[in-house]
Amino acid sequence: MALSDTILTRLLQLHPKVIDFNLERMHRILAKLGNPERKLPPVIHVGGTNGKGSTQAFLRSMMEAAGLTVHAYTSPHLVRFHERVRVAGALISEENLSALLEECEAVNGGEPITFFEITTAAAFLAFSRTKADYLLLEVGLGGRLDATNVIDHPAACCITSIGLDHQQYLGETLELIAGEKAGIIKRGVPCVLGFMPQAARDVIEAVADKARAPLAIAGQDWDCFSQHGRLVFQDADGLLDLPLPALPGPHQFQNAGNAIAILRALKDARINDEHIATGLKNVTWPARLQRLSKGGLSRQLPEGCELWLDGGHNADAGVVLEQALKAMPQKPLAIIWGMLNTKDATQFFRPLAALAQQVFTLTIPGEPNAIPGEVLAETVRKLGTPAEPVNDLQDAMRRASLLRPPHRILICGSLYLAGHVLAAEEGTSPSAISGTARR
Repeated sequence: MALSDTILTRLLQLHPKVIDFNLERMHRILAKLGNPERKLPPVIHVGGTNGKGSTQAFLRSMMEAAGLTVHAYTSPHLVRFHERVRVAGALISEENLSALLEECEAVNGGEPITFFEITTAAAFLAFSRTKADYLLLEVGLGGRLDATNVIDHPAACCITSIGLDHQQYLGETLELIAGEKAGIIKRGVPCVLGFMPQAARDVIEAVADKARAPLAIAGQDWDCFSQHGRLVFQDADGLLDLPLPALPGPHQFQNAGNAIAILRALKDARINDEHIATGLKNVTWPARLQRLSKGGLSRQLPEGCELWLDGGHNADAGVVLEQALKAMPQKPLAIIWGMLNTKDATQFFRPLAALAQQVFTLTIPGEPNAIPGEVLAETVRKLGTPAEPVNDLQDAMRRASLLRPPHRILICGSLYLAGHVLAAEEGTSPSAISGTARR
């Protein structure tokens, strides 16, 4: 086990709850650390239900195309914790991560603090000690009381979308969830709103109006769509004719639009239209409808098979995944599905049921909240699609590879399952830190 994993395992014991919204603990440890959150480069704070990571990936790619140095903070990790903390363009080193975690552990002195809070404090330390032009900061969960929401005056913020997810923490309605997400809005700070239901948008507009925060609203102040094999972005400043993004799926047009709208709000003269175009072509973001073709899993497949991976896990993610699959060239589809019991399995899978010729369901390994494969298979059968529970990922791959004609194989339903898939594709083992601690 890596030293960082040993330390992270200890940090899990500092608070009995994985998620416990309370900014007091965060302010306490940051004060003891000398308030690194006040020594950061300009921050772009990104929240929302879906699309946060992709929006941030587009932003980073566009900024780096302009030669800028960018920090980035995301969650959860897929294979290794280090994925969360990108310092000046590179994943944090094992040596640096371990030292920072030990420093935060010592300063905390054994007091109660959640895993996400203390690891976010460590990330802020890392970012404060290395110069960069921007920090792209992704909300962990919600917004108002999220551990990342300690930046007094970010350069800009973005709320990508609003949908039903994490209702046990954020509320049962779109309006309540929108209220929590809107908590990242700061007085006078420009905020980009992605495409979302009107009920959610109304709540966020009211919060922004009270804070006198300028809004750039999708579908009203800007739009982004494909036309004749190109991506078109349009706002009051004019029209951009751009290449289609490297991330597949029509939903990525909206995430690319979020990123471009943020850049327009920043008005940074160092970033021009050519940099935006280059960023669209070069962007990468794992487990978001990612084609796997060169690793240990994909090499097992016969000629003609395709292997795809997506970590979406809520109802809206199921809809955009359906749309993305429909936009692909037609090919028989087999789905390998695993999911956690904190999600609505039926609502996620309903849009996909009619597309699949066969579904293989599995229990995500090492996850106490995993829905048993037998239960998922019954869910699929009730939706009218053939389904078989399998022993594990290798069993699912073997069965899917035997289907004729060769199928497009999609593995989906959970970022935690995606971590196991990517580890198997890379020929490594996933982090010893369990998915329940990964928020």
